[in-house]
Amino acid sequence: MSQSLKAYEQLREEIVAWDLSPGTHLSEVLLAERLGVSRTPLREAIQRLARENLVRITPGRGAFVTDVSLNDVTHLFQMREALETYAARLCARSAERGAFAALADDLATSADASASIERMDALIAEVAGNPYLTESLALLRGQVRRLRQPARRSPERLADATREHIAICRAIADGDEDAAATAVVFHIGVSLNTIASMLVGGPVTGADMQRDGALRKIDARRAVGDL
Repeated sequence: MSQSLKAYEQLREEIVAWDLSPGTHLSEVLLAERLGVSRTPLREAIQRLARENLVRITPGRGAFVTDVSLNDVTHLFQMREALETYAARLCARSAERGAFAALADDLATSADASASIERMDALIAEVAGNPYLTESLALLRGQVRRLRQPARRSPERLADATREHIAICRAIADGDEDAAATAVVFHIGVSLNTIASMLVGGPVTGADMQRDGALRKIDARRAVGDL
């Protein structure tokens, strides 16, 4: 493994896990010493993280872990909705969609739902079969994983998210692309509201929802179905 890749993977994991919190200054001298790499590959790693919007580079001041603002999160989730609903539709049309039935069973019985959800992300990218879509989704994954961490500290939210992912998997396995897309939109909307509650101390309501257009009023029964 190259020094640049080593530094990138280590820093990315620390940012995603919130070991490096938003706003943290990434000192090249300190990081190079801690990670055991030279400063040139470290800069390459930081530049790569900046392209994923996990790091912000300010001329004359250096690199910082990006802040998590409601506005940025909303924009990210709007992009998620656009990409992930289409990916779910492609998966529902695929001859390989049966793999999602097994994954739904795993999600329903797994003691480690987080790992199964990560597998679902990978399976969607694989079965969708569109390399351009896969690349675009990959650019979002680090930020999405980062935002999932605080929510995963809530057993109730993790249980709800698991049910939402099961609904998506079952709709895909049934070849029902409309139901799959609806379940994805529902999940993304609930996830955004959960994260917004953590950021602003309360749910996104009325004016915020109308302003951003990020949350849709969807019948939960229609989206999730009888689980």
